[in-house]
Amino acid sequence: MIRVRDLVMRLPSGGRSLTILDGITLDVATGELLAITGPSGSGKSTLLGLVAGLDRPSSGSIVVGGVDITRLDEDALARFRRETLGYVFQSYHLIPTLTAVENVAVPLEIAGAPNALVRARALLNDVGLGDRAHHYPVQLSGGEQQRAALARAVALDPGLLLADEPTGNLDSATGTRIIELLLELRRQRGATLVLVTHDDALARHADRVVVLRDGRVKNGAA
Repeated sequence: MIRVRDLVMRLPSGGRSLTILDGITLDVATGELLAITGPSGSGKSTLLGLVAGLDRPSSGSIVVGGVDITRLDEDALARFRRETLGYVFQSYHLIPTLTAVENVAVPLEIAGAPNALVRARALLNDVGLGDRAHHYPVQLSGGEQQRAALARAVALDPGLLLADEPTGNLDSATGTRIIELLLELRRQRGATLVLVTHDDALARHADRVVVLRDGRVKNGAA
């Protein structure tokens, strides 16, 4: 599903070049649940963003589903993201001026799916938010916002789910509920799931754990 080779990411910092990722090589099998862990600043979120095509690496290649995304232009990258993956952010990234159901409907409407709002309501029901569909993000708790974000991420039934610290802003009980929902949504759809986490409870559910330190893989790359 994912093939990363010799991935390097450098960013300018104070007149010099700062290496965020340094020669990452990693494979993720179709249907696998991979957890990426490591200390803050180790490059975990940067790696996930590169796999999602949100940023471009300094060098190296990323192949997802047979497509080398490092060679795609911006339009092709946008199409790739829409057709291939769902992304769950730690900070939810819901649009504040839209209700929960409207937020979930956004990817469906962009894709031209019929009955987008009907489908969005069904997805909110799946994550236990059917009675909060017409509330705005500011009216939802953190756990409710993350549930809405999960529903949005799976709206187009992506083959790949990427989650960046999905429980990082939540208390332990709410985090446990989000873990259960994330795993259930992944199971229902047979999706490949790659997640970045500091949460040992979440990492324990993974088929494999990769540890990053100082921008390099320390174990679990094979």
